[in-house]
Amino acid sequence: MARIAVIPGDGAGIEVAAQVVPVLESLSRSRSLGLELKHFDFGAERWLKDGVGLPPGQIEELRKDYDAILFGAVGDPRVKDNAHAREILLGLRFGLDLYVNFRPCRLLHDRLSPLKGKGPKELDFVVFRENTEGLYNAIGGWLKKGTPDEVALAEEIHTRKGVERIIRAAFAWAKKNGKTKVAVAEKSNAIPAHELWLRVFREVAKEYPGIEAKHLYVDAMAMQMVLKPETLEVIVTTNLFGDILTDLGAALTGGMGVAPSANLNPDSTPLFEPVHGSAPDIAGKGIVNPIAMFLTSALMLEELGHVAEARALEQAVAKAVADEQCTRDIGGSLSTADAAKAVADRIRL
Repeated sequence: MARIAVIPGDGAGIEVAAQVVPVLESLSRSRSLGLELKHFDFGAERWLKDGVGLPPGQIEELRKDYDAILFGAVGDPRVKDNAHAREILLGLRFGLDLYVNFRPCRLLHDRLSPLKGKGPKELDFVVFRENTEGLYNAIGGWLKKGTPDEVALAEEIHTRKGVERIIRAAFAWAKKNGKTKVAVAEKSNAIPAHELWLRVFREVAKEYPGIEAKHLYVDAMAMQMVLKPETLEVIVTTNLFGDILTDLGAALTGGMGVAPSANLNPDSTPLFEPVHGSAPDIAGKGIVNPIAMFLTSALMLEELGHVAEARALEQAVAKAVADEQCTRDIGGSLSTADAAKAVADRIRL
């Protein structure tokens, strides 16, 4: 038995959760997986109604009583500065100490590659993005705001513990999955504090003599992802750089509509979310791509120990894409619901 908290959130998140969750429930029944999915209404509607993002005690409940969180997306133009999104998503990431943001960048089909001569063999790597430090801690502020002398400050935080544990996670995953290359992306030539990343990376790398450890400044890493992605297998990087590089990775492998992610800590409740966000410009039109949510669900199934079912779901997605039974953003013509059905119909176990 595995208890899963389902948080559809806002916009596109609600649409993809509505299509994918029934498939997971059906898969659970047919394969006796024992998945128990409970829905939570955290999102813009609740925030606008009663001002609540995450109720008091909710993070502790999720930590103690749930095995995973399946998250849709949060973001709504009706909420000023998306305050509810920060409280909910960042609250969960920081509150549950989910220090690994794991982003596979895997091309599903040749036609989705924007790079000449680069196909599924060349575009297949993962990114370990540090998820709880860096610049995303809201440490800073303003002096003389709104005046010609305004000063805006943002402090970047890196701890030895935080840097070491994400680097160790990257090397451990590489070893477990038969990968032979791990690369770190940072900017110590311009940001002195990033020397901590390079130093710790080199120290940890010594414990993995069978894995090639490579250092690239983040701008060089971005170029490498475009010019020679086949040289990359595992990338580990800071919170900010990981945010940017993983969006580039998504663009190289089919777009945000096919990009999954997992937020992990072996000692806490993991959170799984598609990368595309709430997409208010297309939400509600029935054209949102459900594939990122399917692939995100596959990551969740694998984390819960259901590896065969995870692989079957990934293969069903790849088959639907190859058959062009998908939404318009990746070359099909189907609605969100029909694209989800196309994947469900192709699940073979």
